[in-house]
Amino acid sequence: MAEPHILIAVDSFKGSMTSVEAGEAIRRGLAEGLASLGINASFDVVPIADGGEGTVDAFHAALGGELVRLSCRGPLGDPVPSTFLLLPGGKTAVIEMAASCGLPLVKGREDILHSDTFGLGQQILAALDRQPDKILVGIGGSATNDGGAGMARALGVRFLDAMGRELSTTPAELANLHAVDFSGLDTRVRRPRFEVMCDVDNPLLGPSGAAATFAPQKGADPEW
Repeated sequence: MAEPHILIAVDSFKGSMTSVEAGEAIRRGLAEGLASLGINASFDVVPIADGGEGTVDAFHAALGGELVRLSCRGPLGDPVPSTFLLLPGGKTAVIEMAASCGLPLVKGREDILHSDTFGLGQQILAALDRQPDKILVGIGGSATNDGGAGMARALGVRFLDAMGRELSTTPAELANLHAVDFSGLDTRVRRPRFEVMCDVDNPLLGPSGAAATFAPQKGADPEW
């Protein structure tokens, strides 16, 4: 009987296990179970992702490239280690929003009114330094619900109240938003093509909107 070869490709378990960790746990369990039956097997563990955590790992496992490490501001403002991937040739950057704004970074501290996506903007700025032609952004698994305002602020956009004072970009502050000033936007964002990766098609608002559907898992209650 030929030795079986088993392919394991499993997505992450949101907030608890990465795709790599889950795949390795399955590999160990299968290997032990088969060994108890006298069966030797070989395995390939291939990470996969849906635009959330593990997206960069999946691209890197499949295509290689250079992992670029940086420190970003996390969803609640504390510094977090992050990465993005430059695919071979350096013309395409792959960014995982969950690496700077993800739910695992605030586990047990979820606070949707006081979190934002500033860290994602910092990832984009770091990618722009490498002058790619295309930037792929996976937007799943975030702990935020600021409509990308924090990202825009990191890129130079200013959010102003009725008195012209600059606001932070947490939802609590954005309740006082009166005007948006794009004059300071980093002009480098016009060079690459941006593509967003996600596995849902929810609009922003309404009963099936992104806010109503995903905000509860980020710490919001029905009143919010």
